[in-house]
Amino acid sequence: MKSAYLRSAALAAVLVAGGTAAQAESLTLYCAADEAWCQQIKTGFEEKTGITVDMTRKSSGETYAQVRAEAGNPKGDVWWGGTGDPHLQAAQEGLTEEYMSPMRGELHDWAIKQAEAAGNKTIGVYSGALGFGYNKDLLAKNGLPEPKCWEDLTKAEYKGQIQIANPNSSGTAYTTLATMVQLFGEDKGFDYMKALHKNVNQYTKSGSAPIKAAGLGETTIGIVFMHDAVAQTAAGFPIVTVAPCEGTGYEIGSMSIIKGARNPEAAKKFYDWALSAEMQGKAKDVKSFQLPSNKSAAVSELTPDLSTIKLIDYDFAKYGSSEERKRLLSKWDTEVSTLPQ
Repeated sequence: MKSAYLRSAALAAVLVAGGTAAQAESLTLYCAADEAWCQQIKTGFEEKTGITVDMTRKSSGETYAQVRAEAGNPKGDVWWGGTGDPHLQAAQEGLTEEYMSPMRGELHDWAIKQAEAAGNKTIGVYSGALGFGYNKDLLAKNGLPEPKCWEDLTKAEYKGQIQIANPNSSGTAYTTLATMVQLFGEDKGFDYMKALHKNVNQYTKSGSAPIKAAGLGETTIGIVFMHDAVAQTAAGFPIVTVAPCEGTGYEIGSMSIIKGARNPEAAKKFYDWALSAEMQGKAKDVKSFQLPSNKSAAVSELTPDLSTIKLIDYDFAKYGSSEERKRLLSKWDTEVSTLPQ
């Protein structure tokens, strides 16, 4: 009798433990925004839901490459943030899942258009204009004029003074490449990238790295999204943000559920939460100054006002397509990156 009782108690313990394990939800998050913002998102979702988050931070291009490499055995659940182009490419290649969030009615039209362009396999979570920033102290020290336009950055006096990321790893830099092609036409756009190349001292892996280097005095000018330059100013660095005079492109930072996600229900909970005004309104607390996609989210007074910036009609569908992205990156690798500096 005692032996049967012990066996019964042991079985009950196993069942209870199994039930507890089944109830303990987890989420693997690939985050392609600034590290501090990614950490805030991880902690915020854990506190809100009790779901444990395993978060990895990489640039947009690196995250896309990882999702693609893991397609046969997906390890991530949600890819949050980073420029929308690689999200669109991933959707086209069947790497992400369609999901219609009940939060869609709270979003700006541009966020919904991003979703519709991808067959609802991604959605816009923030937006921001491309530009550059410069270290005003270094500029004065070197006796350089204040750059106000894209064309200024190709002038000989800025040789060795500029940083931009590599468009293969960075969504920011790919947006720059696609912007120049749309702004000037493909031939002149690539001529521009070749002329700029002569003045670049380093191609970084991360899109925001150039302006952080400028803030620290390691380079004079960084080509980045304007909100990243504003963040450096807010942190106390001598950075001046520039909206280029010719006009500029912009990003729609996006979010996607990875196809074959191991935790699909947790992924949907995160997706809905990440579209809420409550979540998006906290970005400013970690000095992330993008424009939120939720219409009701609190916006910092430091967030660049897109209505005052001369924006091109950026063709997200074309330049986010797999074929076009691969073609432009291959052309940049062949015709630009190989040139002497």
